[in-house]
Amino acid sequence: QVQLIESGGGLVQAGGSLRLSCAASGRSFSRYVMGWFRQAPGKEREFVAAISWSAGRTYYADSVKGRFTISRDNAKNEAYLQMNSLKPEDTAVYYCAPACTVRGVRTWGQGTQVTVSS
Repeated sequence: QVQLIESGGGLVQAGGSLRLSCAASGRSFSRYVMGWFRQAPGKEREFVAAISWSAGRTYYADSVKGRFTISRDNAKNEAYLQMNSLKPEDTAVYYCAPACTVRGVRTWGQGTQVTVSS
């Protein structure tokens, strides 16, 4: 079973960038698809991006396509979310999980807060 810790969040102005990291424990990290999800205040948790186990395929929500890039380093047991051209509506707690849908996530971590000021 994979355990995950998210980091890299913070406060940034609109148009700025942040890079989120997801550190995984467990030897089976490379076998899982990895996804990033977010939950804004008062809203339901939503899918942001996912990457296949080999990093050969990536998937993005329409709202972040062209601005966010998901990647992974299986040798380091880490996944990343590079976020550029951030908008105030990107403000949320961001989570990583070994899934590509919200329903597929068994356990949520603590997440990392991203706040984008206008």
